[in-house]
Amino acid sequence: MVSRDNIIRSIPNLLKSTDFDFGEKFIGKVRDTYILPDKRIIITTDRQSAFDVILGEIPFKGAVLNQLAAFWFNQTKDIVENHLIAVPDPNVSIVKNCVGIPIEMIIRGYISGVTNTSIWGSYQKGERVIYGIKFPEGLKKNQKLPEPVITPTTHGDPTGKGGHDERLTRDEILSSDLVDKEIYFQMEKAAIELFKKGSEVALKQGLILVDTKYEFGLVDGKLTLMDEIHTPDSSRFWKADTYEERIKKQEEPENFDKEFLRLWYAEKGYKGDGEPPKMSEELIVALSERYIAVYEKLTGKTFEEFEYPIQERIKQNILKYLKE
Repeated sequence: MVSRDNIIRSIPNLLKSTDFDFGEKFIGKVRDTYILPDKRIIITTDRQSAFDVILGEIPFKGAVLNQLAAFWFNQTKDIVENHLIAVPDPNVSIVKNCVGIPIEMIIRGYISGVTNTSIWGSYQKGERVIYGIKFPEGLKKNQKLPEPVITPTTHGDPTGKGGHDERLTRDEILSSDLVDKEIYFQMEKAAIELFKKGSEVALKQGLILVDTKYEFGLVDGKLTLMDEIHTPDSSRFWKADTYEERIKKQEEPENFDKEFLRLWYAEKGYKGDGEPPKMSEELIVALSERYIAVYEKLTGKTFEEFEYPIQERIKQNILKYLKE
């Protein structure tokens, strides 16, 4: 585990953005992507987003996300092809050029959440048909669903400067021109199998995979998993050994992801609209420790810490890769 002192010392020098001459640049919420003719360079920064808004930066977060995604891409490559080619730097992935499909495949094993797109928020208001799916009466918050459900959304503004993901139903997708029907059926099948695999691996490490999102694209017409997979940014995890006891006591499960960031903001009355409250140093340190702990828990590896700033290291590692 990275020391608290190193986390605090790193805060002034975090990887907020990049400015390299590697090709056309696209800035996402967390990642800076450089598009080359035959591949893409994805640099995962330390930017922290939630509620589709950039909230600040977290030490070592980018390296955790990048390396954890690589771990999961390797674990699931037998289920569906993915875009990863190489990882030349802790914060960098070289990936295939994908034509993105503008649908986030969100899959949920439990009825929970605090965001505007969560099923619990709608269920609590009395809705029983959510995302076109009929839910039974009598469900309790954080209860396991009989079967995982897919609740797709559109993409909001990828820059994180405005706009939110919007709900979609299966029927709406099939009657739209967002994606070919056969490709969408492949997306559903892959999402279910990926969630099953992620749940099995996580449970062996003492964690429950609550819900997650998958993003897909096409490479030469073939369905390809892209972006990230089963990271604390795209997924929620609970501690398995205390789940049953806490549910019986009507207590919130012990989360092991960035959900406590959302809860921290929700307690301050912020859910994505207007100017967000500034993150405290205590919250920044806690988030950094949480991201690193999730990485170590899921992979069984010790996170290799480093010293900031890291821009030059990233640049040199990319140049070395491109020359090989």
